[in-house]
Amino acid sequence: MSKFATSDYPENTAQATQANEFAELKRLVEGCGLLDKQPAYYTFKILLTLGTFGLGFALLLILDNFALQLLVAVFLAFAYCQVGFVGHDAGHHAIFRSPRLNVMAGLVVNLLISLSQTWWVKQHNLHHRYPNDNELDPHVRLPVYAFSQEAALKKQGLLRFIVGYQAFYFLPFTLLEGLGIRVAGIQYLVQARNVKAFLVDSSLMVLHFGLYFGLLFYIFSPWQVLAFTLVHQLLFGLYFGLVFAPNHKAMLIPDKNNPLSYLNNQVLTTHNVKPNPFVDFWYGGLNYQIEHHLFTTMPRNNFGKARKIIKPFCERHGISYSEAGTLMSFQKILTYLHRVSAPLRSSPAAAKKAT
Repeated sequence: MSKFATSDYPENTAQATQANEFAELKRLVEGCGLLDKQPAYYTFKILLTLGTFGLGFALLLILDNFALQLLVAVFLAFAYCQVGFVGHDAGHHAIFRSPRLNVMAGLVVNLLISLSQTWWVKQHNLHHRYPNDNELDPHVRLPVYAFSQEAALKKQGLLRFIVGYQAFYFLPFTLLEGLGIRVAGIQYLVQARNVKAFLVDSSLMVLHFGLYFGLLFYIFSPWQVLAFTLVHQLLFGLYFGLVFAPNHKAMLIPDKNNPLSYLNNQVLTTHNVKPNPFVDFWYGGLNYQIEHHLFTTMPRNNFGKARKIIKPFCERHGISYSEAGTLMSFQKILTYLHRVSAPLRSSPAAAKKAT
């Protein structure tokens, strides 16, 4: 007699089938060498990114016209985010075979753009483990947003009123993303009580801004420093926020009472932006969010090849593979945010009824 109860058999059979599906997909991906490291690609990508970053600061020293220098601030916002993409890949150990080298690359990124790599890796790993989970995914636990009606109805006081109009301020608020990730990194370093991480990350962040403002005050007057910093940092936040915005918004919110398999959980909570050469470059490969979530250590230049395997695989197995163009992706987000926050724009009686 089986040790499993009859009532457990269908569930265990389904779980085994789903596990086998992912194992089959992984064999297909590995068989094509798509998880192999890509040293030539990343050598080129890192040199190009560092060259872009260095060119921006060189132009600041060469140019002697503030209007042109403000255009350099726009260019540097782009360069900072490109550096951030390298840090993201290093955090996933997608660049080097050696974990130590990936950590070192992340620390260099910390210095270049003042982003705590320790904080980023910690919270981003949690996001990958629990994508779109209202309680466990740090990317959706944001006080000024609600990514489900359930989360919206939990808002209290002034936040309840503000979040009711989240679709209107969602895009403008991404301007503050650059400030937000720095503040979140500092908060984590203080609260984690990890002395080594605090000393290393905070020292690199302080050194970055010391060099940054030292150069700006050497070149500009105080009001010009303010104007340059606002243009640069706000546009960096906008770029950073818009790249990450389409990845999971308006997608499935997992139900902890009905857990999904790894394959279903990662695909059904995730959205791709349709690829083309410009989109792939602009998004740093993160437009292939489904492929990235399924295989986090995959080098980004293999995402397009993996998509050609993963998309038809999902279709064959009846798993919804969400993908849309850039504009349609943002329309989907804003429509969804407006819909889930609708009860907060209703009368108190109607909002109570929605619960």
